[in-house]
Amino acid sequence: MHQVETNNWGTPNILTGARIAAVPVVMLLLCFPERWASFLGALCFVLAGATDFLDGFLARRQRLVSRLGKFMDPLADKLLVSAALIMLIPLGRVPAWMAVLIVGRELAVTGLRALAAAEGIILAPDRWGKAKTLLQMAALTALILHYPYDGIDFHGLGTGLLWLALIATMVSGVS
Repeated sequence: MHQVETNNWGTPNILTGARIAAVPVVMLLLCFPERWASFLGALCFVLAGATDFLDGFLARRQRLVSRLGKFMDPLADKLLVSAALIMLIPLGRVPAWMAVLIVGRELAVTGLRALAAAEGIILAPDRWGKAKTLLQMAALTALILHYPYDGIDFHGLGTGLLWLALIATMVSGVS
């Protein structure tokens, strides 16, 4: 078990903050229909998503696990994923009903976490939650890329991955 620190300004929490700061950048890039914007948006999304895995690794490795980090890390994931899903709806890359199910589940879990935190209980993500996040990140990266690159149909790939992400999202929501 890792010791929970009270210092909230370690590298892991700074990385989580950077992931939150990337949200409006990804949203802005999705406002441009050009191929270059999709590429940069996907790159920014991937880099932001990578901080999710890096911050947790560093927190455990450097023993900088904090209550703030345990709360903010999953919240940052939800902001990044929800913003991307919502922005992809008017572009025709994500069905609205699917985005509503995923975002609705994310809001419900965030509300539950907030209620638990008010009681001094931190609900950390489990394996299903981590698998869900990985599938969502992979699906959304492909859907943000959208255009074919080197013969790969990223829209089709992203759509298939999003179905898997939806299943993982629902399973993790009840676990």
